[in-house]
Formats: sequence, structure tokens, C-alpha cells
Amino acid sequence: MRLRLYLSITMMATGKPYDLRTPPSPNGWTRMLALDATHGPRQVSRNLKWLGDNRFIDLEPQWGRPSAIKLLSVAGDGEEYTQPRDGGRYVGVPVEFWTCGWLLQLSPTAAALLIVLREALGGHSEPRYIATAKRERYGLSHHTWTEARKELEGQGLLIVKREPQGSFYDFTRLRNAYQLDLERLNDPPRWT
Repeated sequence: MRLRLYLSITMMATGKPYDLRTPPSPNGWTRMLALDATHGPRQVSRNLKWLGDNRFIDLEPQWGRPSAIKLLSVAGDGEEYTQPRDGGRYVGVPVEFWTCGWLLQLSPTAAALLIVLREALGGHSEPRYIATAKRERYGLSHHTWTEARKELEGQGLLIVKREPQGSFYDFTRLRNAYQLDLERLNDPPRWT
């Protein structure tokens, strides 16, 4: 829920000063994120508060309206938000992720792994092995990685191939090589 909410905010607050002066109400967020109408507004409020408490956003109360939302640094340090592309390399997610309903269909862990793989594969279109040390940088447990990987494969967004790693003189073992199929984002997800 937090990731979906945060990704939606970043999708909406695209220009300086990276804020939403008239954000959706909790009921509006509930409809946008396809949440249960009874509990959704409370979930939205609780998760907006969490994002604020952890300094990913700043919530500015407004009389008679939902609090204005201002994006803060993605590092969670409370510093001013800057477009990732202004600081060098960044990971983009195609707009179809939102417009075709992928944000709502994928679990938050699968959405996170999709973004992780976009960065880890560095834009390469051929299958690539991701070293354990690099995988560990993202803080996803082995179980989380595996479950999210299976979901992305089931949706046709990820192809995993077994390829030998190592040189002629090394012990050669089969390892997973990952390849994203971002063209699949142009089509609606498989609703489960």
C-alpha cells in the first residue's frame, strides 16, 4: 500500500516544487488505488502519515481540505526532492505501469522487484545474471525475491533463463539470468 501510494504521488508531482497542493481526498485515493471503500480511507491516512513520519513526504495541513503533499528526498532523509535524472542515472517506469492497471494488479513486492530489475539490468535487453552481492544491495530477502520473481514471470513481465556462469577453468554452475519484457506493460495484466 505504501509503495503504491508513494509511486502514485511521484507520478502526479512531476514538476517543481514536486508537490500536490490539491491532492485527492482519502476517498479519492481509495478509489484510485481500488481499495475497500470501508477501510480504504483509514489505510490511506495511516500510510500517508507513515510516509510523512519517515520523511519521504511532507504533509502540510490545509483548512477544510486534505493535507498538501510535498515530495522529499527518496533517501528518506527529509532533504529537498530532486528529480533522479538530475543527479545522474535513474530508473524510469513506463506510464503504462499506471494506465494499464499494473500498479493495482502487481503485489508491492513484485512492483519493487520490477523496479530493482530495471536498475540492476542497466537497460540491457539480453538475459543477464545478477551477482549475489548486487542483489543484497536492494535489501530483498531470498524468499521475497523468489516470490516476486514468480509473480513477474506469471504476468509475462520477466523471463528467467538458466545459464552457465564461470570460465573454462572455474567450476561452472547454472545461474538465473533475468530479462524484462517491458513491452508486456502495453497490455492489461492478467487479473487473478
